[in-house]
Amino acid sequence: MKHETTIDNFHLGKLIKQELTKQGRTAVWLAKQVNCTPENLYKIFNQQWVTMPLLFKISKALNYDFFKECSEWFESQKGE
Repeated sequence: MKHETTIDNFHLGKLIKQELTKQGRTAVWLAKQVNCTPENLYKIFNQQWVTMPLLFKISKALNYDFFKECSEWFESQKGE
């Protein structure tokens, strides 16, 4: 049985938080890197989607390609 993937179960904020934790970095550190407050960063963790410019800054700061994650998710949606 094929696992159903929908837009509802793709969540960039959670992926960002997971990668940040995996790298052993703090929200305060990332907030400084992307020029926002820690409070705003915690809000980002709760957002399913973020803007491309913000995602670029976060990807660069964490040296992680979140755009690839989006692309792989998109590819998995073809033919659904």
